[in-house]
Amino acid sequence: MNVRRRLIPAALASALGLGALSACSSDSAATGNTDKFDVVASFYPMAFLAEQIGGDHANVTSLTEPGQEPHDLEISTKQRAQLEEADAALFLKGLQPAVDEAVSQTGIKTKIDAATLTTLEDHGSTEHSHEGEEAHAEEGHSEEEHGRDPHVWLDPVKYAEVAQGVGKAFEKADPDHAADYKKNTAALVKKLNGLNGDFENGLKNTKTKVFFTNHAAFGYLAERYGLTQEAISGLDPESEPSGARVRELQQEAKADGVTTVFYETLVSDKTAKTLARDANLKTDVLDPLEGITDKSRGDDYFQVMEANLKALQTALGAK
Repeated sequence: MNVRRRLIPAALASALGLGALSACSSDSAATGNTDKFDVVASFYPMAFLAEQIGGDHANVTSLTEPGQEPHDLEISTKQRAQLEEADAALFLKGLQPAVDEAVSQTGIKTKIDAATLTTLEDHGSTEHSHEGEEAHAEEGHSEEEHGRDPHVWLDPVKYAEVAQGVGKAFEKADPDHAADYKKNTAALVKKLNGLNGDFENGLKNTKTKVFFTNHAAFGYLAERYGLTQEAISGLDPESEPSGARVRELQQEAKADGVTTVFYETLVSDKTAKTLARDANLKTDVLDPLEGITDKSRGDDYFQVMEANLKALQTALGAK
């Protein structure tokens, strides 16, 4: 769809093995997909939306590779070229500063910021108060600076709101396929509503409402289903907790009947397992779905979220 592409002869493209690559790649411009709507997404939750809504009409490329921690992403020269050649960029401002900067510097016409499609809230301040201002200053991510939690995709209701906004943006940017984008968006929102129902029913009656996580990714999920997230670290998964914070969590585990410390697949589990050992607690995975890898408990967003629900039900003592 993008007319600014460099053409590569079909024989050369085949020889280079480029046929299977996304048409968004700056090196695979003319593999027969130039009539598609090319979307560059910042990381997995945005790419998943683009793929589900775009369907057969979209070529989607993610700036964050599977297994890469999205907070740490740096944008390469090749990726900047991909952004320039794309028809749309889909990102979540505040999560990845390097992406925010790169998108702002491109001439891409359709820039879709998921943070503007739902309401972002502050879930990080309580965790940071335990860690001290020094740790807060060191993190330096824009979402911490403003106290806004970007992890909206872990709340199916908010994720559905974002999906609806993305669908409308696709319709406007590629009106020839607007009807299909609208249909795909409606189907995705219906599935997300069903997932919300699963969580509501599955977490309605539990022995405890408190769960421990490695970092504060699950604030929206906790708020949606009447739970309390206690994070070892703050919104930054790499920040180290203070000794006082660890001791406080050990005491709270006893007081609130906490059984499990959750860790995640893309960052170190060392701190979570140390706390669990010292407090005589179990460990399990609660996946913040920032990327899908071979370690993920499922192949896509819905499968991993269902696995998260089962892990929470077990840890919280669902009846």
